[in-house]
Amino acid sequence: MARVVATRRSAPRPVGAKLIVSETGELAGSVSGGCVESEVVEAAREVLAGGEPRLLTYGISDDLALSVGLPCGGEIDVWVDEPDPELLSRLAEIARTEQRAVFFVDLDDGTERLVLDGEDDVADELIRSGHGKVVELNGRRVFADVFGPPPRLLVYGAVDTADALCAAARGLGWRTIAADARGRFATPERLPHADVIIVAWPEEALAQVEPDHTTAIVVLTHDDKFDVPLLVGALASDAFYVGALGSRRNQERRRERLLEAGVNDSALERINGPAGLDIGAHTPAETALSILAEIMAVRAGRDGGHLRDSSGRIHAEVG
Repeated sequence: MARVVATRRSAPRPVGAKLIVSETGELAGSVSGGCVESEVVEAAREVLAGGEPRLLTYGISDDLALSVGLPCGGEIDVWVDEPDPELLSRLAEIARTEQRAVFFVDLDDGTERLVLDGEDDVADELIRSGHGKVVELNGRRVFADVFGPPPRLLVYGAVDTADALCAAARGLGWRTIAADARGRFATPERLPHADVIIVAWPEEALAQVEPDHTTAIVVLTHDDKFDVPLLVGALASDAFYVGALGSRRNQERRRERLLEAGVNDSALERINGPAGLDIGAHTPAETALSILAEIMAVRAGRDGGHLRDSSGRIHAEVG
């Protein structure tokens, strides 16, 4: 197994990307989009023949980068080893049961360990970050490969924008959940892109979903009997994003209702309302794009402004 453990500048594949090489020469996955794959395969074959695990570093030249659609070049570190079959079997079970875990690999001696969510404070912090990266533990460089189910989007209010949001989020590989207390609206015919449809009042819907740090919640109902209890529950959860559709006047009125319900000012600051980035959206699909873009910006700790005005990395730095 070859894994991208770090990138500098731009790179064709993100941290955590993998290339699997079998003893019979079968390949699965990619660590570079093709430009250094053959060299990595040769290193993997040497490891399979009894060689030591190794850390490879490749600087991708401008000419080579152009061949894989990466005109700005970059540099990648690739760790090549033969993982412990027992650990891989455990990891497969974790993936099947949608648990969360960190696969630690010591980049000096190749030792490995698998830590489940809740077993270690360092692993728990890495799991909450959602990304693998190289960390220093006890004076040693260790690659922490984070595994877990995809982010979730909970949309309350079975309106047109709800299905457009679900469609956009599914395109990213996210798990989509649509909920509404009105059964005649919350149907598979109206919400074909929702992975799960829940017909329930806000408190019950939240109890079923159990929002965590990988969950984004968007309220679309424009009705206090739905909006207020849903937002109260959402703000009490670990959801990384809480958004609410509606005009600025409606946002102010809703804010007063939430204060009356006991929500404090600091918690209210978590609400993104009106939800979305200012891109001039009009249709449900455009509004969904605006909201999902804001969700992604919040998740990455970005402002969501023009890239041309930013001096930081274009791609989120995750390793």
